[in-house]
Amino acid sequence: MSQFSSLLITNCSQLVTLAGPSRPRLGLEMRDLGIVDDGAMLVRDRRIAAVGARNEIEPAATDDTEVIDVGGRVVMPGFVDAHTHLVFAGNRAEEFEMRCAGMTYQQIAERGGGIRSTVRSTREATEGELVTAGQKHARWFLQGGTTTVEAKSGYGLTVHDELKLLRAIRRVSETTSLRCVPTFLGAHEIPDEYKTQADKYVDLIVDEMLPVVAKENLAEFCDVFCESKVFSVTQADRVLSAAKRLGLGLRVHADQFTSSGAIDLAATLGAKTVDHLEQTTRDSIAVMKKLDVQPVLLPGSVYAIGSQKYAPARAMIEAGLPVVIATDFNPGSSPTTSMTMILSLACTQMKMTPAEAVTASTINAAWSLNRAHEIGSLEPGRIADFVIHDAEDYRELAYFFGNHRPHAVFAAGVRV
Repeated sequence: MSQFSSLLITNCSQLVTLAGPSRPRLGLEMRDLGIVDDGAMLVRDRRIAAVGARNEIEPAATDDTEVIDVGGRVVMPGFVDAHTHLVFAGNRAEEFEMRCAGMTYQQIAERGGGIRSTVRSTREATEGELVTAGQKHARWFLQGGTTTVEAKSGYGLTVHDELKLLRAIRRVSETTSLRCVPTFLGAHEIPDEYKTQADKYVDLIVDEMLPVVAKENLAEFCDVFCESKVFSVTQADRVLSAAKRLGLGLRVHADQFTSSGAIDLAATLGAKTVDHLEQTTRDSIAVMKKLDVQPVLLPGSVYAIGSQKYAPARAMIEAGLPVVIATDFNPGSSPTTSMTMILSLACTQMKMTPAEAVTASTINAAWSLNRAHEIGSLEPGRIADFVIHDAEDYRELAYFFGNHRPHAVFAAGVRV
């Protein structure tokens, strides 16, 4: 806001506030976006001071208020991406070509590719190189209208390299306008050196990695990839229970390729989210509802690996679950930072309405990261993270897929 003490955003065709109850949105509530037609918003000290109709808000402007006339565009909260792998080295374009030629994601992984491939590249990279890569990815997110991400480690798989990743994530958050919520994912894959000794690798995570992560306050959450060919329910239980004792919140990769019992474990331990869920059953949906676990759905990873099995979003919404959608940005199974592409996939492939998809990528995502008191909606007192979209109607964000770029993105009241 430079020399100005306040900022007035006005002439919004739709000011999409997401104002509502002080909890995640459920069922039909996910379709109520709190839209103010012909709206305006006043920002002071990087926080939202007032929202409402133009004729109510414009008179509050003073001589030292910067006025931005958005020209009849949509203004919304910045997207909150609740599942990303923000920092890694290299890419897996070669494996993309292999999948195009007919190999499956699992077949490539069994031949030493997949996550292990990125682990090798990431171990070779310096912390500075990882920070540079993360800063580049942060620009991509911001350019697409995402202002907050959950950022996982998981491509180091040694004490040194996992700490290196988490420190790089912290540095990206400090040096860019992208707010990063760090998650420790040491249980992302069993590294080559422990390939036949998975339990010993779990020992390493529990006895050495987690205590240092907690002591240095490098992560808010701990995640585990619980799958039949990765970490079993028993192994996941050891990791998550240890993390919980150390005060970390819990998240779980669950039911991506098989339904393995991970949801029951996550719910029992009080996990904040279960993520992926392509193979989830109605019984598991009932468990999530009963024990208050948020589902995080990742349609980009289904699309990118050429699968046809998307998570049952409609059944979850109808059951009253506060659904979240996220990019799962990573170099292998979902190399996209575009939340508008994820909105489109959510609508066309999971049959969510455009309004439900917006809720799932803003306020519900903020609740899943324990940030809803600060971000995810445009309400007085919230941080002024907002996006001026080059659209007249919010439904255009999912409708025009593959080419959307916001008109302007603001993080904490500053254009980025």
